[in-house]
Amino acid sequence: MHVLFVHPNHPGQFGHIAEQLQRQPGWRCTFVTAAPGSGDDGVERVVYQPAAVAKPGTHFCARTFENAVGNCDGVYQALSARPDIRPDLVVGHGGFGTTLFSKELYPDVPVVNLVEHYYHPHGPLSDIDFRKDLGWKIEPETYQRARCRNAMVLLDLQNCDAAYAPTAFQKSLFPAEYEQRIRVLFDGVDRAIYHGHGDRLRACTGGRRKVAGVELGAATRVVTYVSRGFESMRGFDIFVRAAKLIAAEHRDVVFFVVGADRIAYGGDMEHIGDQPSFRAWAMARHEVDGSQLVFTGRLPRQQLALLLAASDLHVYLTVPFVLSWSMMDAMSCGALVLGSATPPVMEVIRHGENGLLADFFDAEAFARQALAVLRDPAEFRPLARAAETMIAEQYSLEAVLPQMIAMYRDAARGHRSSRLVAGPALDRGGDRCA
Repeated sequence: MHVLFVHPNHPGQFGHIAEQLQRQPGWRCTFVTAAPGSGDDGVERVVYQPAAVAKPGTHFCARTFENAVGNCDGVYQALSARPDIRPDLVVGHGGFGTTLFSKELYPDVPVVNLVEHYYHPHGPLSDIDFRKDLGWKIEPETYQRARCRNAMVLLDLQNCDAAYAPTAFQKSLFPAEYEQRIRVLFDGVDRAIYHGHGDRLRACTGGRRKVAGVELGAATRVVTYVSRGFESMRGFDIFVRAAKLIAAEHRDVVFFVVGADRIAYGGDMEHIGDQPSFRAWAMARHEVDGSQLVFTGRLPRQQLALLLAASDLHVYLTVPFVLSWSMMDAMSCGALVLGSATPPVMEVIRHGENGLLADFFDAEAFARQALAVLRDPAEFRPLARAAETMIAEQYSLEAVLPQMIAMYRDAARGHRSSRLVAGPALDRGGDRCA
C-alpha cells in the first residue's frame, strides 16, 4: 500500500508513523509538506507552497479559512506536477485543508483525516474563556472567529472516508452527528526515543551529575516543564507561581523549562502591555526569581528524552484543549507527572495510581504536591513506573501502529465496497466518512 501523508509541518503527527510503515514489506510512504524539516527517514518528501495566505484586509474571522484554502491549492498544485505519485490512501490533518482537493486528483483513493479540535466559543469545553482568573477582556470577534474556525474541519470531515481523534475528550468536542464517524486513536509515542533509562538517572550516587548540560549535585531535585510556547493556555504563569513556592521551601531544586518564548495558541500578546512576551509578563507579575529556572529552548528529541528520564517531577498544565505530546513523552520516560485536573489530562492520569493531579488554578496545590514528591521521590516511583507501563501497553507506537494499519485497510476496503454498491456517482460528493 502506498500511503500519501499530508501535513503543513513535517513530521507533525505522521512522521514517526510513515517512518515505521516504510520499513515494513509491502508499504511505501510519501510525505507532502510545506516545511520539510530535517533528517533522513527514508520517506520521500514533496514540498508545496501555500497558494495564498490571508491578507491584512481579510476579515478577522475568515483568515484561518483563507490560509487553509491556500494549503488546499498548494498541495493540489504540487501533486499535479507529480503524476508519478499514485497513492492507495491519503492521510492528513483535518482542519488544515491539505486533503480537501485530493479527490480531484485521485477520485478513487480514500482519505483518512486526523481531527484534533472543534472550537467551542463558550462553556466548559471552551479554551477561550477558561482563564477567567486573568481578568482579561475577550473581544467579541474572538468568540465569533471560534465559530468560523470550524469550517475547514467540517469540510474535511465531510470529504474523508475515515476520521480519528487522539483522545475521547477531543472526539467529544465534535457535533453529535459525527460521533459514529470518529474513532479514538492516539498518535503513538515512539518508545525507541522516549523511554525510561532506569532509576540510575535519579539515584543519589554521592557524586555530581550533568543534566541538560547543567552540573548538579547528587541530591539536587529536577523538575521539568515542557511547552511549545510559554503561554496562558498551557498554564505557564501557574507553573512559575508554583515554582516560586517550591523553591522557597526546597532550595536544592532546579527547574528545567523546555520550549520557545512564543505564543503557539491564544491571544496573550494582546493583554501583556509593554512586556516582550508572556514569559516575561508572568515572571514580572509574580516576582519570580529566575536563578533556579533553566530555560533550555527547544531540544532535539533524544536530548529531551534524557532530560525527562532524569526528572524527579514533570509538571503539565493545559486548559481544555489538545493534549500535548510532552505529557505522554514524560510518562513514557518514567517521569512522575503532576498534571492539571482538566480534560483531557484526567483521561490519561489517574491520581495516585499513575500520576498526580491538582486544580489548574491552584498554584499552592501544585506546590504542595510537588514538595511531597521532592522530599521523598522514591515513595512516588511506583506511580511513575505504572505510567510508563501504561504508555507502553496502550499509547506506544508499538501498541498503536497495528490499530492504525487496520484503520487504513478498513478505509480502503470500505471505499472499494461503497463504489461497488453505489457506483461512480460517489466520486462527486456525499458523506463518506467511516
